[in-house]
Amino acid sequence: MKNDFMFSSESVTEGHPDKLCDQISDAIVDKFLQKDPYSRVIAECAVATAIVFIAARFESDAVVDFTKTARQVIKQVGYDEPDFNAKTCSIVTSVKELLSHDYRYWDAKRLSDDEMELIPVKDQVTVFGFACNQTPALIPLPIWLAHQLARRLTAVRQEKILPYIRPDGKTQVGIEYRDRKPYRIHSISILASHNQQPESYLGNINTLQEEIKETIIDYVLKDNECKPDEKTRILIDFDEPFSIGGPSVHSGLTGRKNAIDTYGGYSRHSGAALSGKDPTRIDRVGAYAARYAAKNVVAAGLAEECEVQLTYSIGVARPVSIQVETFGTGKISDEEIKTLLEKHFDFRLAGIIKKFNLRLLPTIVKGGFYKKLAVYGHVGRLDLEIVPWEEMDMVPALLE
Repeated sequence: MKNDFMFSSESVTEGHPDKLCDQISDAIVDKFLQKDPYSRVIAECAVATAIVFIAARFESDAVVDFTKTARQVIKQVGYDEPDFNAKTCSIVTSVKELLSHDYRYWDAKRLSDDEMELIPVKDQVTVFGFACNQTPALIPLPIWLAHQLARRLTAVRQEKILPYIRPDGKTQVGIEYRDRKPYRIHSISILASHNQQPESYLGNINTLQEEIKETIIDYVLKDNECKPDEKTRILIDFDEPFSIGGPSVHSGLTGRKNAIDTYGGYSRHSGAALSGKDPTRIDRVGAYAARYAAKNVVAAGLAEECEVQLTYSIGVARPVSIQVETFGTGKISDEEIKTLLEKHFDFRLAGIIKKFNLRLLPTIVKGGFYKKLAVYGHVGRLDLEIVPWEEMDMVPALLE
């Protein structure tokens, strides 16, 4: 295990085609659960020039307008160019309503402990949760800063501070580590799509780069403890000269940004996508439960870094394996931490749904819940009012 290294993570704005797909998929999940909290749904999306394709399979008493939902998301994201916009893009759907079964109507809050044992997972998956003390959100610094820059890149467009910026954009932050702790910012990259005309673009490239630096990089990092120095490489580019970016330039697909959704590649993550799935899918909610456990371990001071691995098998309620790795930073042994997690955390599917109230959150949270997770990360979200797996309420139990 290296102590001195450089690590970089990237984020993308909500207009990136992959993230547009994630938001459409999760908006569909929100719509189903708002109308029928016992809905089971898998929704996937693909986008390209002037076209959106939605594939969904569901069991529900709800009626959801897939086309209307997709157009609402596209409009909200800000696509209004002739090549791709909410009004004129073609939307193709492959939708199948599955035969409904009574077993989907179980209410986790009313189940006894014995009854929870009878609710097995329907998939096999290994999921990971991670936390570290590098940032207030207890996620790695590279992805934390990359998300902040991406959010600001969107904000300067929405607030018309830089009105020529378009919805599609990328950010990347490299951090140099010494003794496994952030030491300095090695590099910052921003790629922004725009609608500047060729004649103004060619004469003002330096001006555009300076505006990006002042309104985004300097703004985000002005109060950050780790700041750029004279050796920090700052790269500001634009997505093809005069390119508006988005689906008219490159295609998108649900679930293609797992590292951005989690820990920026700094820690392991599941190979399964998180977006577009209802709360009965263990490959989604199991990742949230693992993050919840890891964050509380770090918040309790039991380790400076913690990775929790949960392995589930089809037909079994509990994970068949729980593993803990603290990378030599634990105040107690990894085995002791594992024992604490087994004692205080319920990693069963019904237990996770009950603890986090996952079926009702789309109704409780104004504007839907899962769609808000689909961009800027499913973990470390201090900007959202309710994200139950980010709570640190298990710290007292771990310290008993």
